[in-house]
Amino acid sequence: MTTTAPSPTGDQYVLTRGGIRAVITQVAAALRQFSVDGVDLTEPYPETATPPFGDGIVLAPWPNRVADGRWVLNGVTQQLDITEVARMNALHGLLRNTDYRVLERAEASLTLGATIFPQHGYPFRVETTVQYALVEDGLRVTHTARNDSAAPAPVAFGTHPFFRIGNVPTEDLVLTLHASTYFDVDERLNPIAEVPVTGDFDLRGGRKVGELHLDTAFGGVETVDRVVATLAAPDGREVRLWQDENHGYAQVFTTREFPKDGGHGLAVAVEPMTAPPDALNSGLGLKWVEPGETWSVEWGIQYAG
Repeated sequence: MTTTAPSPTGDQYVLTRGGIRAVITQVAAALRQFSVDGVDLTEPYPETATPPFGDGIVLAPWPNRVADGRWVLNGVTQQLDITEVARMNALHGLLRNTDYRVLERAEASLTLGATIFPQHGYPFRVETTVQYALVEDGLRVTHTARNDSAAPAPVAFGTHPFFRIGNVPTEDLVLTLHASTYFDVDERLNPIAEVPVTGDFDLRGGRKVGELHLDTAFGGVETVDRVVATLAAPDGREVRLWQDENHGYAQVFTTREFPKDGGHGLAVAVEPMTAPPDALNSGLGLKWVEPGETWSVEWGIQYAG
C-alpha cells in the first residue's frame, strides 16, 4: 500500500486573478510561488519541501538576528531560544514553524492569522495576521499585530522572498536598491555599526547579481516612484519591490546553494523589514505596540513585462 506523506508546510492556498497566481503555505504563511502570465517572479519550491533558506516566510515579531538571543526589558535580561545554533543567535522571530489559521479567503486574496504566545524571552501575547491580495499590478501584502498583553510589546516584521524573472539566469539580473547605509557585521553576522554604502555595498546604480556576495541589512531606504528595489533582466523586464513608510530597512541575501533543477544555483533574496538586525537591543525601527493597539504595515511586488 502506498501512502503520501503530508506536506511539511501544511495546506496550500492558491490565489488567482487573471494571469496572476500565488501559492501560500499554512506553515509560516510563506509565499511559495508567485507568477504573472506564467513567468515566475519568486523562487518556487516543491510542496514536499520545507522553504529553502526561509524562502517566502513571514518573520515576526522580529526579522533577522538577536545576538545571543538576549535583550533587556525594563532592566531584566530576556533569553530567547537559540535557533541559529552555528552562530548562537535567535533568528527570524517566533512564527517560522507556526501553523497559521485561515481568517478570510477569496479567489484573489487570503488572510491568515497566528498567535505569538508569552514565552521565555518574549513575555507578550500578540495576535498577528498577514493578508496576501492579488492586485492589478501584482501582489500586496499586509501585516498586522494586535497587542493583547497588559504592557507595550516590541514588534517588527520582515518577509523573506527570493526573486527571479522566469528562466533568466539569476546571475544576469541587475539589482538596484535605493539605500544609503548598510550594517557592518561581526563574524556572527550581528551588526557593529550602520555606515554609508560604498563599493560593493552601493547598489543604487545597479549591480549584476552574479557579482554579489551579500548577507547584508541596508538602511537609509528611499522610494523612487514608491519602489525600493528592482531586479532587471537584459530584455528590459523588471520585478519591483515596494514598501510602505514603516519599512525603513531591507536585507539582501545571495546564496549559490539554492536548490534548483536537481542541483544548486544562485538565488537572491530582497527582504522588506521594518527593523534591522538585533533591533530588540538597538531599538532601531522597533514598534512598541500599546495594549489593545493594532499596528499595520504593507509591502508588495510589481511586474513590468
